[in-house]
Amino acid sequence: MAHGEDTRRAVRASFVFDQLGLEVAAVKVGVPVATARRWIREARAAGDDWERARSAQMIAGGGIEDVVRQTLAVVVQQVQATVDAIQQSADMDPATKVQMLASLADAYNKLMAASRRLMPETDAMAIRLDTIKRLGEFIRSKHPRHLNAFAEVLEPFAAELAHG
Repeated sequence: MAHGEDTRRAVRASFVFDQLGLEVAAVKVGVPVATARRWIREARAAGDDWERARSAQMIAGGGIEDVVRQTLAVVVQQVQATVDAIQQSADMDPATKVQMLASLADAYNKLMAASRRLMPETDAMAIRLDTIKRLGEFIRSKHPRHLNAFAEVLEPFAAELAHG
């Protein structure tokens, strides 16, 4: 049975945009799995790589923040492990240690700048939370009698803060 271009587009949309497996997308649209596999091969040969489109959609669909957070977590762990290894190295001369630490700090700063560009909402929230934390510390040290009032106002303000 021949399927029209609309059916092929529906399989592609289910696979790329709905993030369904190819087999599930084929069943959903009502085509044989073998046909969907042939379509994905033909599309790739014609320059339409459904797998790449699917990956790009996952990232663009909000998954980028998850990817960036995971990457940052791994990098922070590796930075700490590297700093520890540099500090504990008895046979490394001080100039090499300084050079390695400077290079590591530069790479870390570049990654953090990139993450701020990729996750502006998360970066803005981090700035807000840091500001509130610093305000709380200021009130506790300079105006402790107002700390209870600050806490009372802060709780309902959290909802406002979450909405940007």
